[in-house]
Amino acid sequence: MTSSYDLIIIGAGALGTFHAYHAAKSGKRVLLLEKDSYPIGATVRNFGQVVPSGLAGRWFEYGRRSMEIYREIQQETDLTVRPNGTIYIASDADEWTLANELHDRYQHLGYTSELLTKAQCLANYPALKPDYVVGGIFFPQEMSVEPEQMIHRLLAFIQQKYPVDYRPGSVVIDTQPNASGATVTLSNQQQFQAGRVLICGGHEVRLLFPDVLAQAGLVVSKLQMLLAEPVAGLRLPGNILTGLTIRRYEAFQECPSYASLTANTPEHLAELKKWGIHILFKQAIDGSIIVGDSHEYAEATQAEDLGYHTQDYINDLMLTEARRIVTFPLTIRKTWAGFYSQTKAEIFEHNVADSIRIVTGIGGKGMSSGAGYAEESIRQWLG
Repeated sequence: MTSSYDLIIIGAGALGTFHAYHAAKSGKRVLLLEKDSYPIGATVRNFGQVVPSGLAGRWFEYGRRSMEIYREIQQETDLTVRPNGTIYIASDADEWTLANELHDRYQHLGYTSELLTKAQCLANYPALKPDYVVGGIFFPQEMSVEPEQMIHRLLAFIQQKYPVDYRPGSVVIDTQPNASGATVTLSNQQQFQAGRVLICGGHEVRLLFPDVLAQAGLVVSKLQMLLAEPVAGLRLPGNILTGLTIRRYEAFQECPSYASLTANTPEHLAELKKWGIHILFKQAIDGSIIVGDSHEYAEATQAEDLGYHTQDYINDLMLTEARRIVTFPLTIRKTWAGFYSQTKAEIFEHNVADSIRIVTGIGGKGMSSGAGYAEESIRQWLG
């Protein structure tokens, strides 16, 4: 007998799970299918930084709404949300100019930011090296989560509160439209029926509708990240982003002086830029420090070319730059590679049929804006 639902979602990463949350909250009966025993993709391999300040266009607005959603859920269950803010540290005059321009822009948008002098940065973040710091821009309302815990707590919450049937270890091998919606078939030949099916498969492009995804313009980004051991007495509140981040994030690209900055990359940053490196720090609840990250790219259909390994050379580049920024010792506990799909179109949205939709390619925006995006996505598609 085929079980029936209003909506089946394939993929229980942050994007799929937040779609399930919003659909169930609106009264839909949802089946959430995850091919692995638990999510192991980009959702758990990132910093856990919720930083709308770095986003541009509609993604900034989705980010603002995402923060509200995180706060709403945090009031009901512990998602590991810590509202300790975000700081971008400018390391030279060009980066400081962009920080000032972004501050002016956000004042017009009603998004709180504070410009901090060098002395204020060092007072608030004494682990920074004085020679690195010119000034900073601080966003007190922003937050962080524990990436390896948040998704599991969110999954538990939506199952407890709403009509969500979550089934990990469920590999979907086929999805077909029919008169009453669509049928989903698992590798064990079990079938489920729903009025609608949403596929949020991350960078997996071969299992379902590979011909569609091969033409989607998707690129996979491989990131290398490091986890440093706790340091006695060290406190790094919130999200700490640096000059290379100012040179990279979309929000700064909308500032008037950005073009002149990119035309004059300092020589000592050239090799870092080649590997897409910018340096971020996020201290976990246990005191360990996540440091990263780098970016390498390949077409989604050729993602294997990126390799499964991490390159010591890239890790050494990141550590050398990180040690130029902070005073505390960085003793590495472990390293890993993360992968996510992205597209020049900002996200890939495609209706295979009236009842089957693919949403993927959100890139590095998922943790900061996925909750807000999913809310609008469900509203538009399901009404």
